[in-house]
Amino acid sequence: MTALAISTLSTHAYDTALRQAISDKVASRLAAQDPTLWGHDAEDEASIRLSWIDLAEASRPLVTEIEALRADFKAKGLDHVVLCGMGGSSLAPEVICRAAEVELTVLDSSHPDMVRGALADRLERSIVVVSSKSGGTVETDSQRRAYEAAFTAAGLNPVDHIVVVTDPDSPLDEEATAAGYRVFHADPHVGGRYSALTAFGLVPSGLAGAPIGQLLDDAEEVAAHQGHDDADNPGLRLGTLLGVANHAGVDKLVIADQTRHGIGDWIEQLVAESTGKEGKGILPVVVPFENAVNFNPNNQDSILVEIGGKNAPESLSGYSVALEGGLGALFMIWEDAVAIAGRAIGINPFDQPDVESAKKAARELLGASNTTPQPVFTEDGIDVFGTDRDTLEDAILDLLIHSDLSQGYLAVQAYLNRHKYADFAGIREVLALRTGRPVTFGWGPRFLHSTGQYHKGGPPNGLFLQITGDAHEDLAVPGRDFTFGDFIGSQAAGDAKVLRDHGRPVLRLHLRDVAAALPRLREVLA
Repeated sequence: MTALAISTLSTHAYDTALRQAISDKVASRLAAQDPTLWGHDAEDEASIRLSWIDLAEASRPLVTEIEALRADFKAKGLDHVVLCGMGGSSLAPEVICRAAEVELTVLDSSHPDMVRGALADRLERSIVVVSSKSGGTVETDSQRRAYEAAFTAAGLNPVDHIVVVTDPDSPLDEEATAAGYRVFHADPHVGGRYSALTAFGLVPSGLAGAPIGQLLDDAEEVAAHQGHDDADNPGLRLGTLLGVANHAGVDKLVIADQTRHGIGDWIEQLVAESTGKEGKGILPVVVPFENAVNFNPNNQDSILVEIGGKNAPESLSGYSVALEGGLGALFMIWEDAVAIAGRAIGINPFDQPDVESAKKAARELLGASNTTPQPVFTEDGIDVFGTDRDTLEDAILDLLIHSDLSQGYLAVQAYLNRHKYADFAGIREVLALRTGRPVTFGWGPRFLHSTGQYHKGGPPNGLFLQITGDAHEDLAVPGRDFTFGDFIGSQAAGDAKVLRDHGRPVLRLHLRDVAAALPRLREVLA
């Protein structure tokens, strides 16, 4: 059963807002896919983004189809599922498979070492799911090309190993169909971050062996309450709380997840990309469950959410939530809540206007010549950019004591091999304790399809620490005139440029030898 507990000191404001939402029939209008809920400016976008409401039922036919395909692959000795996708195409399947304790290799990076590592892992037994809603995501296209070349070089037919998930009539749909690949079409009226229960979430998860039928059963439980304009509707209650808190100046969402599936990264994208625009938004901060409050000691501006908890925890801001339930139910509740919170905040929760700016900057840098910037200085094998200091310690200290951090947040962006250096993500807790402020951590380039929208479109109070490093060995992108190393370098540089164009401070540290320089960087950051 799904349970939602809410604690708020501003009970009058919350109760008033909830009564108003009930009076405005927000829940029933959302269930009826009414695109006018978010105002005139958002109506066109909302009119083609609301089909996620019915997915608990609409996605049922996919279950039998996916399970039959999995059995066919298994009979042929193919049992290692790899997902090539970014953002909404990868985060939900990663969570679903973790919850089911089944293996899924998620390749959501353009880092040469990560791509090479995936290609070398059980290639002859691999089922490669290539997922892209638009069909034009450069990372996913590059990964597909690499796998096609690897299969061919190994004497294997890519058609026997590759499955494609995309929107109907996308460039990828046309190319994959012509090549003879098995293609699953997702509902084009569902945005990427709302697509957990579409083919994007179900195909890779089902092929990996996750019980996707049960996932839809869990979602059905919430779907039965979606259209109810009453105080028992969990999505309406949570969305109203997020809106009320945001209007009261509470613009951080600290997510402490004690479940085994780690849904926090999925919630992070949904909340940040949906709400972070027009200088407004809610910043999600994903933290370890243990002692969550200690990782944001001065959290008067934060809502504390425990996933898997029964009692709303104490919070300095007075706003806290405990939420438990099946994974499919949690997907539905959060999707409802974020859409409703967007209405309360006064933004369109379905567009992502600032994501494309970083992509455009990356493409421009990728095609340019002589664009390699020179560091301000180099110390201990670390090139330092974007500072007027002359030592590594002073450059970092200058960022951490920046005046904006007193009310804002620090975002650490690591364009490194996250499989090899996964424990580096723990630097988030170290910096949060050091600064006493919210600190987020994102692996590049995957965060560009998630929190990247908030960084540029949300409140202008973020500081950015970008960490890049030389790959062990570069890797060509078949059929392209650039390498994976070129591409990830342009993505980092492009995002930094757009951030600076928006007036956001960015300190970039480039590790010439990652393994050798990382211990020194940890020492200075601590």
